[in-house]
Amino acid sequence: MKKLISWNVNGLRAVLGKGFYDTAAALDADVFCIQESKLQAGQVELDLPAYHAYWNYAEKKGYSGTAVFTKEEPLSVAYGIGVEEHDHEGRVITCEFPEEYLVCCYTPNSQDGLRRLEYRCRFEDDFRAYLCRLAEKKPVILCGDLNVAHEEIDLKNPKTNRMNAGFTDEEREKFSELLAAGFIDSFRYFYPDKADAYSWWSYRMNARARNAGWRIDYFVVSESLKDRLVSAAIHDEIYGSDHCPVELVIR
Repeated sequence: MKKLISWNVNGLRAVLGKGFYDTAAALDADVFCIQESKLQAGQVELDLPAYHAYWNYAEKKGYSGTAVFTKEEPLSVAYGIGVEEHDHEGRVITCEFPEEYLVCCYTPNSQDGLRRLEYRCRFEDDFRAYLCRLAEKKPVILCGDLNVAHEEIDLKNPKTNRMNAGFTDEEREKFSELLAAGFIDSFRYFYPDKADAYSWWSYRMNARARNAGWRIDYFVVSESLKDRLVSAAIHDEIYGSDHCPVELVIR
């Protein structure tokens, strides 16, 4: 069995003061991926001796950034997707293992007024092409904050949020296109009709206490991995960020 965790920590330095080490120890993942580290190289000393650590930092300080901590040393590690326009914000890390690729991603947010939606759609198309190229070689496990609630069941208030960032028709269609390209939303594979299952809550209006959330953190896997899927979970009992960790177990 292999346990994988993905968590948008919304600032690693902040979450280190909110029990990060205890959380990491309790989850005891074989692979632990984080998004939105908001770090530059050398800004934090992380004490995770059981893990190999791989970081992708944004050029802009205090912004974006991803990391992968893995007990098994990868065969290779790549940063970005090889497209100049997209590779300055520390958004993607790819670890190659003997049986699969693991891709940790922090998808760009379309932002207020959807001012970044056009760019976001370009990223989606280029990223999907990148994943499909990987999948030609071996199966792919994609995890991360993908910044989209795919269906109405994936957020508390779909009617009032339609065409807001993360729930635009365009973003939802890009996610559908990814699934159509040969991938599975692992949580929905196990729980197709489970409502009120969210991974992100606004800090405003007491949203988390009311569970007025969105499911925007995912493990998306190649269809060829279907028989290896054991379980999927959302750890909404874990605090420290406006997101909670999500989990996938494969055999």
